[in-house]
Amino acid sequence: MSDRDNDALLRQLGLAVRRMGAQGVLSSAAMARRFGLHPTDLEVLDLIFLRETVTAGELATATGLTSGSVTALVDRLAARGYVTRRRDETDRRRMLISVVRAATAPIEAAFEPRRVAMHALWSSYDDETLRAVTDFLTRSTELLVRYTEDIAAPAETGTINGTTEPG
Repeated sequence: MSDRDNDALLRQLGLAVRRMGAQGVLSSAAMARRFGLHPTDLEVLDLIFLRETVTAGELATATGLTSGSVTALVDRLAARGYVTRRRDETDRRRMLISVVRAATAPIEAAFEPRRVAMHALWSSYDDETLRAVTDFLTRSTELLVRYTEDIAAPAETGTINGTTEPG
């Protein structure tokens, strides 16, 4: 493959990832509206669901939100019955946040048709391709997590990924 072909393929990939990311945001916003939630609340609820139990500090790191914003967000989710808080037995100063599965069941049910359709699509790929796609998504997500952490830092450090940004 020539450099020109590779560059074109990389541009196509970049555009496809951007379209998928934008559609993910729009889909999440539509689902959040359906349940009377802010899109960020729904995404954080999913982060808690995926990790099973988190601390507010872990959510702040993962989202780039301030501790006060995370507290307000968790308060909203707790008021709706979606999450519970309990003291960490090993460090009583920390609160552990978990999803209440019975409360989130309607949200999970609303996502089920999409999950089934995605599973059918993904099942059409061979194992080697699935491993490559999983590696791509895992490594890309890890990069985005690091970049999200860096984006939250400029107010304190003035840098993004070690590069000084204009103020």
